[in-house]
Amino acid sequence: MSDLTNLTLILGGGFTGFFTALHLSRQRYSTPVILIDQTERFIFQPLLYELLSGEMSANQVWPRYRDLLQGSGVTFVQDTVAAIDLEQRQVRLASGSGYAYRHLVLALGTTTGYFGVEGAGKYSFAFRTGEDAIALARHLRNCLQQANQTEDPQARQTLLSVAVIGAGPTGVELAATLADLLPGWYVPSGGSAEEIRVILFSRGPEILAGDVNRPIRRAAQQALEQRTVPVECRMAAEVIAVRPQQVEFKHHNQLQVLQAATIVWTAGTATHPLIKALPIPEQHRDSHGRIRVTSSLQLPGFPEVFAGGDGTAIEQNPLPATAQVAYQQGGAIARNLTAISQGKAPSPAQITLLGSMLKLGVGESAVSVFDRFAITGKLGHLIRQGTYLERLPPLGLSLPTVLRWLKQEAFFSLAPQQTTGRPHRKAGAVSVAVRSAIAIAIVSSSSLVLWRVFWPEQFNRVWQPTGLPGLFDQLRPEDSQP
Repeated sequence: MSDLTNLTLILGGGFTGFFTALHLSRQRYSTPVILIDQTERFIFQPLLYELLSGEMSANQVWPRYRDLLQGSGVTFVQDTVAAIDLEQRQVRLASGSGYAYRHLVLALGTTTGYFGVEGAGKYSFAFRTGEDAIALARHLRNCLQQANQTEDPQARQTLLSVAVIGAGPTGVELAATLADLLPGWYVPSGGSAEEIRVILFSRGPEILAGDVNRPIRRAAQQALEQRTVPVECRMAAEVIAVRPQQVEFKHHNQLQVLQAATIVWTAGTATHPLIKALPIPEQHRDSHGRIRVTSSLQLPGFPEVFAGGDGTAIEQNPLPATAQVAYQQGGAIARNLTAISQGKAPSPAQITLLGSMLKLGVGESAVSVFDRFAITGKLGHLIRQGTYLERLPPLGLSLPTVLRWLKQEAFFSLAPQQTTGRPHRKAGAVSVAVRSAIAIAIVSSSSLVLWRVFWPEQFNRVWQPTGLPGLFDQLRPEDSQP
């Protein structure tokens, strides 16, 4: 056990933990910081679909912690946390080593929740990590290759069927991505896009039920129907077992079976076992077993411990388990740790929900801004990508880099593209060019959208010399959805 008691220890390298470390580095935090995660790479989860499809590289979406933290002053340790002793302020690792700490940041996230469904953990793919995305892509390509080589219609149909279980944001985004992606992989080798099936299972009567993305649910439903391969939505379908290449489910009290060589489980998460094991009274936990932290993101009874991310809930102010919340919590925890090191009191975390974003196919997305309006299609895709590019570690790319990417993306639709069996929209060069230019201006900084919506007079006064207000005013009605 290390005797470095003047130490800030961060457990978990997801959005909350990793960005806490980065912010502490930039704030010149004087206390030594150690970040511990069981994997060697940080995964920018909102862009996991781009890693699967090849739209973005592993170096962008799935970089190594050591590369990201080089020169930051933060020490990275790849190990698994075995036990946390809050009373003794000690953490023990699976390797046998351990640390004593002055301050602890719990950012362990959640685990995949299978809710007792027989065979779900054994016979389905998860979709949470870079390893998951790579394994799923490899498996899918292998299925497509086998389908091209078999003459048995039933076997080929099974190989070309993908079941996505869970119609929350991950399931919807993944199903939409695969419905565009798989034909592009299969058709060039002589296959037919019409043979491919993507089936999305929802236990409830609709997709995105009770989710922060509900304002863009209608856009998501329409997008699923309009993919290269229309997504088949099985609503009110309770999956009761997953077997090799087989999903058993109940629909209207009737047992049914779907044959599919690829089954992906996105139906939910569970509280991390280490969080469950902490000696926290039940009144400081929610119904899911998550810890209810204070407004300053401190653990009740243990003010030296901060916690954030999916494994926590803020007392009196429940927030959705999204990347934007975890990202902001990382900054808030860092600010409070820095304040404490300077002899100041911690302050409540100010978390702003900026809206929601869904990837709804290759090159298309839907974006809801403060639940005030929705932007869909190519323009939604540009806003989503531009927003995430600004947040890619280390704390965002430079504006010129973002603009170069946007220019390439915006005008890509002007060039002829290979067909995958899906009819493409005609170029309409003037309209596409104008709208692309507008998109570049808008998403060069995601904050401009919010500024324009809520403080239009100030926005117009500041940006009038640039002509940007005029570009906003030219935004065509069909680019947004009320």
